[in-house]
Amino acid sequence: MLYQLSADLVVILHFGFVCFVLLGGLLLVKWPRLAWLHLPAIAWGVFIEFSGWICPLTPLENWLRTQAGEAGYAGDFVVRYLSAVLYPESLTRDIQIVLGTLVLVVNLAIYGRLWCTPGKRRG
Repeated sequence: MLYQLSADLVVILHFGFVCFVLLGGLLLVKWPRLAWLHLPAIAWGVFIEFSGWICPLTPLENWLRTQAGEAGYAGDFVVRYLSAVLYPESLTRDIQIVLGTLVLVVNLAIYGRLWCTPGKRRG
């Protein structure tokens, strides 16, 4: 029971991190100093997607699931949870490149907008 709960918490944490990487720049309007956390998160997310590596949270979740007597899964978090929602087929290398590029473009747009908006505080 504890392993299953822990695995579920890892999934929630992982999903939250993915959301933070993609859209966390919007939080800078209220908390500009959050950029010191958000920029490294962007770098990590883009690195994982462009390199084709698997985030360490995925093997942790799999290990917790096997300890709980459940089956682990092959692939990564995006394939298991997000790809199933966004894409009918499994995640391909090309889609990973697109996702990494999407993270860059969205965040460049957010940061560019914040940087160019007159009168906004910057941390």
